[in-house]
Parts: sequence; structure tokens; C-alpha cells
Amino acid sequence: MHELMHGQEQVQQDRTHTTEDVRDVIRIPGPVRRNPLLDAAARHNRQWLRAHGMLREERAQRLYDRWSIPELAATSFPEADLADLCLAVDQCAFYFLFDDQFDGERGARPAEVARICAPLITTLHTGRAPENPSPVESAFADLWRRGSQGMSARWRARAAFHWEGYFMAHPSEALGRALPDSRPSRAAYLVLRRGASGVDTVLDLVERILGEVPASAYHNPQLTLMRQLAGDAPAVNNDVYSYAKEAPRGDVYNLAVITQRDRGVSREGAFALVRDEAQGMVDEFFALAEQIPGTALGLGCTSEEGAAVLRYVDGMGDWMRGYFSWEASTLRYRPEGTLPIDRPNYLEELL
Repeated sequence: MHELMHGQEQVQQDRTHTTEDVRDVIRIPGPVRRNPLLDAAARHNRQWLRAHGMLREERAQRLYDRWSIPELAATSFPEADLADLCLAVDQCAFYFLFDDQFDGERGARPAEVARICAPLITTLHTGRAPENPSPVESAFADLWRRGSQGMSARWRARAAFHWEGYFMAHPSEALGRALPDSRPSRAAYLVLRRGASGVDTVLDLVERILGEVPASAYHNPQLTLMRQLAGDAPAVNNDVYSYAKEAPRGDVYNLAVITQRDRGVSREGAFALVRDEAQGMVDEFFALAEQIPGTALGLGCTSEEGAAVLRYVDGMGDWMRGYFSWEASTLRYRPEGTLPIDRPNYLEELL
């Protein structure tokens, strides 16, 4: 979740992408690496989704396969062992399949969305799925069990807080869709987007796989800012890719939509501004990363703790490389990987 890439404009027209390789979109130091255990993790993921009822129909399986979710996990976590890579693939799949459940009329009913999310939060604190769980409830209980196993109480408390924020961002998104005159500011958008993207839980997974970071470093303002940048850059850049899927459905929480409105620019002009913003975040992240060894030393970290901090920073860089690479190649945001905008945008009913 490493060759310098050169920029070239990406153009998106309504529901058709002419995006070239990610190297032509975002400049990011270092090569994209792929975990050699990708195929085994992909086989596990298909079995796991079927076991929890997350994918049942053959048609849904075919469309899901076009999204290349195992590729996202394998490039974001290139050094994970098989068990951790399987966890990463399953968690990535969960985000997309769960989030898509609200890309329809349900996604404009905030009270209903809050009721749906409440049992998932209960699972965080009990460790158990509800009786007669839905596919989503069953799958998440398994993810939380596997992901939190062996972790410190400190990590578990923080991760539970982040998952709770992720789930409860969905009712707030629904509220924005339900209010016809809702016009979120850029600042309000970013607050909600950080929650709804689930990126804090992704970065907890980075720590889960690569080793826990000491509290003195984790809460250092420099590393806190780097986490924000590592989350915001993929999220805002994704708004360019997902615009054709979201804007026709009236989704107001898209930075390209907000930029187009606030700056009075064309869709393509808004895309360029959003990409520039994502690029600036990436550049700032890697500039800050060069200072981290000195920060860890100054905080009094032991050599073991300092190594954990450096692995965490490298892991955040891998997350961004993997995400940008996957985003440019997946069919999820292209016509052949999406559903018609006049029907709910989920593969199957999972709630």
C-alpha cells in the first residue's frame, strides 16, 4: 500500500476512458512491485467471497474479475506473506462491494444506511457477527477477526475507531445525496472523503503487515501529515476516474464535481486541477519521507522502532504506487466494467 514517472494528460469523456498507463498520469518515485503470491491470493479471494455470499451469480463474478482487485492488493503489499496478502485482497474486495451497495436509491436514505452500518460497528466491539448475518456482516466479522488477531490493544482500539468512522461516513454521504441543495465545500468534502474511502483502515493494514509503529512516531505531526497525504492523494485522483460513474447519479462528494462548480471550469479543466492537486500531495509525501530517519532518531526510537517507522513509510509509498497503477488499468471505471446508470451500481444485493 519504485522509476520516476513522467506526466501526460489523461482524458475522460463521459463514460469512456482513454487513460494511458499510470506512468503518464502521476509521477511517483520508485517502481511498482507485484507480490509473487498474487495468483494464490486471487484463488483464495474467489473462494472467500463465495463462502460469505458476497459473490453468488456467474454474471457478478465475471464483472468482479474485470476489476482486478487481487492486483490492487498485490501491488500495494508487494512483500506480504500469503496469509497477509489474502487478508489484503479480501479487505480491498470488501470496500468496493460494500460501498457499491449505496450507489442507488438506498444511498439517498441516510437513516436506513445508518441502521445497516450499526451491526458492523457492534462486531468491532464484540468480535462476532449478528445472528443470521447478511453477506456483508459475515464477511466483515471474518476480516476483523483475522486482521486484529495478535495485534496490541492500542492498535485494535485505533483500528476499531477507523473502521467505525468508515462505516458511519456512509450515512453522511447519503444525507448529502438526499438534500437536493447540498453543496459541500472542499474542506467538508475532504473530511467526509477520508472517512468514506476507508484509507485509515488501509494504513492500519500496512502497520498490521509490516509491524506496529511506536506511539511517539505514529502521533508525530510529520508522520500524521504523511498519512493524510497518502490517503488523500489516491482518493482525490480517484474522483477523476469515478466521475462518469458518480456524477450522473447525483453524487456531490466528488472533488471534480466540486472543482467544476467552484472554479467555473469545464469537466476536463476540473480533471486537470484535481490531478495536479493529487500530484502535489504525492510530491509533498516523498519530500517529508526524506526527513523521517532524523525524526525517528530525534524522538529516541530504538533501532528496532526506527526500522518499523521506515517500513511503515515505505509501506505507505507502496500503497500509493499500487493504487495509482491499479486505478489506471482496472476496468472498474470503464464502460466494460460498470453497470448502467439507470440501475443500482452493485453486482448483487448483499445487505
